[in-house]
Amino acid sequence: MQNILKRLKIDKYTSRLSASMVYGLLAGVAFNFFYLPGNIYSSGVNGVAQILTKFSQQLFGLHIPLSITLYILNIPLFYLAWTKLGKRFTIFTIITITLTSFFIQIIPETTLTTDPIICAIFGGAIMGIGIGYTLRNGLSSGGLDIISLTIRRKTGKSVGSISIGFNAVIILVAGYLFGWQYMFYSALSIFVSGKMTDVVYTKQKKMQIMIVTKEPHLVIESIQSRLRRGITIIHDAEGAFNEEPQSILFTVMTRYELPMLVAAMKESDPKAFVSISDNVQILGHFYEEDMF
Repeated sequence: MQNILKRLKIDKYTSRLSASMVYGLLAGVAFNFFYLPGNIYSSGVNGVAQILTKFSQQLFGLHIPLSITLYILNIPLFYLAWTKLGKRFTIFTIITITLTSFFIQIIPETTLTTDPIICAIFGGAIMGIGIGYTLRNGLSSGGLDIISLTIRRKTGKSVGSISIGFNAVIILVAGYLFGWQYMFYSALSIFVSGKMTDVVYTKQKKMQIMIVTKEPHLVIESIQSRLRRGITIIHDAEGAFNEEPQSILFTVMTRYELPMLVAAMKESDPKAFVSISDNVQILGHFYEEDMF
């Protein structure tokens, strides 16, 4: 049994390392194929790194590679992640940032198009998919992700929405320094990136589940064997058509957990009526597992 658990942990870490490589590659493609050729500024610390790199080159004639600037800016945020989000989370974040800087450096800048709208949309979509994929695998792409995750734990707001708020300052600075037209194109890119992050990273989307069943205890046992979720029971409900006694169960879970709910219902009561309300807001305690 111990060997099986050890093997599962190794597979989990291998999966996360693979996710780090996927994000690094996607970020390298987004920067070198779309952001840099189109003068589009990315979200978060990535965008700050772009601004500092270009500003230092224009003002002082000093060219510092974007990959190095990006890595240096993330170093203080490693401490925040270490204290607020977990040590193993931070270690994998460091690995992710290292791979990202590596791919940005080795992938050559290639101009597929100079149309800033195309660069903004496709660059933002690729970056958003990468960010969402890392978060879904219990990782962080560093920078603003660390800040956004910390705030989300306190407020319940979505990662993409938090990022859009912070990035307003970044695009204003970029517009002021390098031209206001780039502010609007970068805003479009950041919006697309935030929405794609929310599409891929479904652990933050909460749903209210209502279950009408004749087998409440079987359903509860099946759900709670798979998920750590509280369930409220309403007894003595009655069907209007046949007037048979029923029980109503209420619970809240994330969209990410929906497949486990479906499996639990098929196992315990396939004939139960299940209603799902999407994107509900929660007041009070809602259990969220640690990133690791």
